[in-house]
Amino acid sequence: MKIDPRKNRALAEKRLDTETDPICKRNLALVLAHMKAEATLDLEGLLATVAENAKYHFFGSENNAAFSGPKGKANIEAFYKMIVETGLYRIEHDINRIVVDRCCVITEGNMHTAYPGSLLQAMGYPVDDSDELYMYETQQLIVWPIDDAGLIAGEDSYSGEDGFIGIEGRQLKAGDIYSFD
Repeated sequence: MKIDPRKNRALAEKRLDTETDPICKRNLALVLAHMKAEATLDLEGLLATVAENAKYHFFGSENNAAFSGPKGKANIEAFYKMIVETGLYRIEHDINRIVVDRCCVITEGNMHTAYPGSLLQAMGYPVDDSDELYMYETQQLIVWPIDDAGLIAGEDSYSGEDGFIGIEGRQLKAGDIYSFD
């Protein structure tokens, strides 16, 4: 098991090289900039890609206010700060399909996130070691709407099966997570 955040953008970079429509190219470059900033913990760069009135939706968890998704740029900033503070920033979205048009980008692939054992224990999962990391995994599709100003107007995330099922058996080892350092 490994988590490599470079996979988040590999297909987008490849597609950007061949995109000929200038609006589609702009949209894809924007999402790519967002992905790079997210992977390198560049909060300022990430927020520069997001519209003031952006809305995130995490479908499959919309009945849980804690996971329904932040609304508005200030709440999105707080959301990403929480991701860093809780250690949930180690993410691989191994994108195997990308669709680009003039009003959105759609990415789909296997999502892997390293969850700290202490957080999982606080959530009620029976992991052995609070100091270790465990792999969350699911299939995920994200719709990235782009507004008229050329900014990300939200993230609409759709997840496959519950990525927490069996997480206690997916403990990560040292060296399993790629680091940009």
